[in-house]
Amino acid sequence: MTAPLPPGSTIGIIGSGQLGRMAALAAARLGYRVHVFSPESDSPTEQVAAAATVADYTDLAALEAFARSVDVVTFEFENIPADSVRVLTDLIPVRPSWRVLDVAQDRISEKRFFTEIGIATAPWAEIASAADLTREVARIGRPAVLKTTRLGYDGKGQIKIAADTDLDRAWAAMGGAVSVLEGFIDFAGEISVIVARGLDRRIAAFEPAWNVHTNHILDTTTVPAPIGPDLSRAAVAVACKAAEALELVGLLAVEMFVTRDGRILANEMAPRPHNSGHWTIDACVTDQFEQFIRAVCGLPLGDPDRHSDAVMTNLIGDDVNDWLAILSDPDAKLHLYGKAEARSGRKMGHVTRIRPRTGSR
Repeated sequence: MTAPLPPGSTIGIIGSGQLGRMAALAAARLGYRVHVFSPESDSPTEQVAAAATVADYTDLAALEAFARSVDVVTFEFENIPADSVRVLTDLIPVRPSWRVLDVAQDRISEKRFFTEIGIATAPWAEIASAADLTREVARIGRPAVLKTTRLGYDGKGQIKIAADTDLDRAWAAMGGAVSVLEGFIDFAGEISVIVARGLDRRIAAFEPAWNVHTNHILDTTTVPAPIGPDLSRAAVAVACKAAEALELVGLLAVEMFVTRDGRILANEMAPRPHNSGHWTIDACVTDQFEQFIRAVCGLPLGDPDRHSDAVMTNLIGDDVNDWLAILSDPDAKLHLYGKAEARSGRKMGHVTRIRPRTGSR
């Protein structure tokens, strides 16, 4: 096993959004510096980082110089070229590995991965032509959703296949790109589990969180989730199984459906901190960002136990203008991301409201 990185080392973070910002703040508490790599200047992460490289993700010279300036590299979102991360692997430890990124950033690879390791998903099919779409809609049924295989998030890159949807038009709207068709599930709710796996192969999982989306964007996350202990254990087992199979070093969030008949179906995964884990900052012994830094730096993992009940609410667009009213609530913990302009659909911050923990530990 590689020795843990000592305090004073520099962590390279690719990507510069709010997840990188909160990871950089956690790194600073543990005595590390952060060097961020991103095409954007004055980004949420750059505002709190010790150093920044502003360059395109495919700029190999900039990537190599970046690698020489840090002690380990990680990423705060998965929509970056896996080949760029692979180049860094020859120069510096990269955690999680580029192979993990390669699986997670492609929806078809992701679905195949779940299937191969025995994790159930909603019905799905790879779509490479209009004929494929016609055939697979007949098999899977309507309603369904047609998604891009890469880059889509928060409802982007998706077309709902309803009873009256013209399939030729739907396929044309995808621009002829290979896509994935997913059948709708009669689900009771959506949950996520965030799990960390260290260099020593030890695993620590946060408990399942209950997620509610509005307009395809996460609105609230609630813990404890309103599910029974058996379902909770099953959900944690799914996330741990995925982390083990990926040989992950870092953090993995697995989003899942809870069906009305009591099954767990994996939906998507992300090998990084996750919006649905923001509640951990104020409600856990060790939050997801500190756990992320611990894993990436080869440190012992912290205790993910929850000491408080919590409801996390995203502040989208103009919601951020309520910052003063939020601060007037003694149970509210406000987190703003340093973004200059509030736009419709843009995550500007979040607020977590905490209460004393209910139930036994």
